[in-house]
This record gives sequence, structure tokens and C-alpha cells, in this order.
Amino acid sequence: MSLSTFGDESDHLALLDLKKRITEDPLHFMSTWNSPINFCSWVGVTCNHSNKRVVTLNLEDQKLAGSLPPSIGNLTYLTGINLIDNNFHGEIPQEMGRLLRLQYLNLTSNSFGGKIPSNISHCTQLRVLDVGSNKLIGSLPDQLSSLLNLTHLWVDVNNLTGTFPDWIGNFSSLYAISLAHNNFQGNIPNELGRLTSLGRFVIPGNKLSGMVPSSIYNISSIYYFTVTDNQLHGELPKDVGITLPYLEIFAGGVNKFTGSIPVSLSNASRLRKLDFAENGLTGKLPAENFGSLQSLSRLNFDDNRLGSGKTGDLSSLSFLANCTNLEVLSFSRNRFGGELPESISNLSTKLRIFTMGGNLIQGSIPIGIANLVNLINLGMEQNYFGGSLPDVIGKLQKLQGLYLYLNKFSGPIPSSLKVT
Repeated sequence: MSLSTFGDESDHLALLDLKKRITEDPLHFMSTWNSPINFCSWVGVTCNHSNKRVVTLNLEDQKLAGSLPPSIGNLTYLTGINLIDNNFHGEIPQEMGRLLRLQYLNLTSNSFGGKIPSNISHCTQLRVLDVGSNKLIGSLPDQLSSLLNLTHLWVDVNNLTGTFPDWIGNFSSLYAISLAHNNFQGNIPNELGRLTSLGRFVIPGNKLSGMVPSSIYNISSIYYFTVTDNQLHGELPKDVGITLPYLEIFAGGVNKFTGSIPVSLSNASRLRKLDFAENGLTGKLPAENFGSLQSLSRLNFDDNRLGSGKTGDLSSLSFLANCTNLEVLSFSRNRFGGELPESISNLSTKLRIFTMGGNLIQGSIPIGIANLVNLINLGMEQNYFGGSLPDVIGKLQKLQGLYLYLNKFSGPIPSSLKVT
């Protein structure tokens, strides 16, 4: 019997072993996995033409439940495993480390538990490691430092702990990293500044502290930067829009950032979402500079200290009329004073959320607000607005949330706003 025949049979048995571990198969995906049929023709299985060994296993989105058998390590010609969006549970077998040809491992959106197996470190050809949205615990094993060919490392939405490993800075081809929504703590390592190919830096929802290393702000290829909901502090670099010219997402809300909003962000012409709500930012709102950001859809600086409490604080809002794709504009609780300018009537008709609550704004709500026909949420509560409520607010037919309490309005409630 030839060696390839031995290999064929070990692959066959490993696949049958996997089938035995499946406890739910509502779409009858496994119905083709029967011995009389050559396993290379089974749905989800791809074989090498020359030696008939299994090279990819694709069970994506088949609503399968079950676990992975240790014998998966016998599929030694595997280059790709895709189990996205199923309900596999149990631990990821250490035997995965026997798959020395593996380049792609995606176990996203399952219920795998336990720790990330350290033996995966033997899969040195691995380019994509994605175990996001599972129930994994423990820290990132230091043994994974051997995966020097990684381009994508996604471990988001688990229960991982420990620190942000500095050895990730050695992954010179890394394009995307997500540690989002875990319990990582400690500092962001300076070594990450060596990742000159990085495009996506996604670490929100952890307990990371300290400052974002200045070297990261100099990785010009980054276009997706989110560090929201950590315990980071420091100032945003004044030249960040120049050093990160391709930014599309720039988010750092719910941290302890201080200083001013960098005017240079106007240079990041692809910027779509700018969100640094719930920080300690001060200084002037550079809205006159943001008018050039044609792609901007979200601008959120709720809960900062950008206002002086004086007339003219909001005059620069008129420049945002050029942001024709704006959908969210949020400046609540910033101590803005003065009046809401009539020019808000020229804001994007795509605007869905407009919040200015908890400021020191006086005067009346401009009638031109009726032009914002797609508003679903309007927050003007806890200010000093006076006069009568504009009847035109009732013409905003998509409005679901209207917050006007704790102001100084007078006169009757417009009939268009009365609930029948």
C-alpha cells in the first residue's frame, strides 16, 4: 500500500470522526459525508488533485453544532479551515499544531472555550488566525510569537486576559489586529510601531492604560483606528491627520484623552467616523476645518469640554454643511454657549442623530430644523432654549426620540407634537 493511500485513509477517517462529533445539522450539510462516496466530493471538502489529500475544509454558516476531534490533526495537508458562524463548542484541539501547512484558520462566531492552544505555534505558515466571537479564556500564549507570517490576528469578543504582547511587533507582515472586547490590561507596547504594513488597529473594550505609543501614529498605512472604551490618556498628536492620511475610522471614546482636537484631521480626506466622546478634550471645535471631509458620516464629541459657555461657540457648525454624508452629529455636555445657528438648516439631509443636550445654549430652536427630514433622534434637553416650540418639528416624520426637557420654552405644545 502506498504512502498516499495511507494518507487518503487517514483523511477519510478524520472526516468521519468529525462527522460523528456533529450533534446538530439542521441544514443536512453532512448528508453527503458518506463512506461510499469519495470524500473529495463531499460538500465543504476540497482535495489536492495530485495526491487526493484534503487541503481545505469549509463549513461556514451551516448552523452546525458539535466539537472538533483531536484527529483533525491528521489532515496534515490542510491549508485552510473555515468554520465561521456555527455552534462548535469545547476546546480547540492542541493537535491543530500538527497542521504544518495551515495558512488560514477561521473559527469566528462559535462557542469554543478554554485557552488558545499553544501548539498552534507550530503552524508557522499561518497567515490568518481568527478566533473572534467565542468563549476563549486565558492570555495569548507566548509561543504564538513564532507565527511570523501572520497578516491577520483576530481574537476579539472573548474573555481573554493578560497583557498586550510586545512580540506582536515582530509580525512584519501584519495588516490587521483586533483584540476588541476582552479584558486585556497594561500598556500598548511600543514595539507595535514596527508594523509598517498595519491597516486595521482595533482594540476597543479592554482595560488598556497609559498612552498610545507615538510610533503607532506614524504608521501611515493605518486607515481603521479604534481604541474606544479603555483607560488611555495623553493628547492626540497635532499632526495625526498628516501622519495617518488614509484614516477612515478614528475612534477613541470613553478614555481619558486631553488636549485639543487636531486641526490636521481635515487632511484625512477619507475620514468617515470621528468619535472621541467621553474624554477630557478642550479647546475650540475646529468645525470650519472639517467641512472638507466629504465622506464624514459620524462626528461625535459628546461629554468633553469643547465649549466656552459664550456666544459664538457654535458658529462654526455652518461649515459642516459641506459634509453631505453626515448622519450623526453629537456634541452633548460640552458647555457650549450662545445660540444654535440658523445654518443648521443646511446640514446634510442624511442626518439621523443630532444631539446638543446638556449645554448652555440659548435662543430658540431654528425653524430650519425641519429640513433635516431623516432625523430619528433629536436631543436638545437641559439647555436654556426659550420661546415657543417650533411647530415644524412635528413634520419630522421619522422622528422617534425627541428630548426637550429642562429648557425655558413657553406657550402651548404644538398640535403637530401631541400624541393622540
